[in-house]
Amino acid sequence: MKTCFLSIWRVIDPIYFFFSRLTLIDDEQKCVFRVRLTKYKGHHVVLSDGTHIRKNDVLVKIHLHNIKLVRELQSIESAVRKGIIIYQKVYQSMPMLLEYINNHKKSGKIKGIIGITMLDKGVERLGFDVVTPVNPLYRSFKKFTHMPILYLTAKPVSLRNLPNSSYLFISKEKLQHTYQTKD
Repeated sequence: MKTCFLSIWRVIDPIYFFFSRLTLIDDEQKCVFRVRLTKYKGHHVVLSDGTHIRKNDVLVKIHLHNIKLVRELQSIESAVRKGIIIYQKVYQSMPMLLEYINNHKKSGKIKGIIGITMLDKGVERLGFDVVTPVNPLYRSFKKFTHMPILYLTAKPVSLRNLPNSSYLFISKEKLQHTYQTKD
């Protein structure tokens, strides 16, 4: 069943990629992020470094390239090992994300990064702030949309025990401070 679902996802993913206006960060596809600029529509958030994120601030929205990750992790049984690999791939992709932002034509307007995920354990070590979305309808919607990923990557989970989705934020300044490569 999972193999069939994965095959369908492989067909649908390029269509989703096209209509979601996502951009690949690097041509060699080493980066696990696909991104797009967005205007933030949530509630006012103050990040740990003091950065204020307000409605209509320009952010880079990150999406994990899930189909790529699922394919790479398909043969790994251990959930802990999968988590470590995802963490390492995200860590290795952060400098590429910074380079993308620094080279973007709207770099001066970009205030930070936003993502939404159920995989929020340990992301603070990457520099992210974890914030729970305030709107209960949005939280339920994101839980529903994350179910296929959870189905493919984890052991069966009941609908009542689905993990909550969280926003991940990192300011552009913190991203630069943490991931700027030293020449």
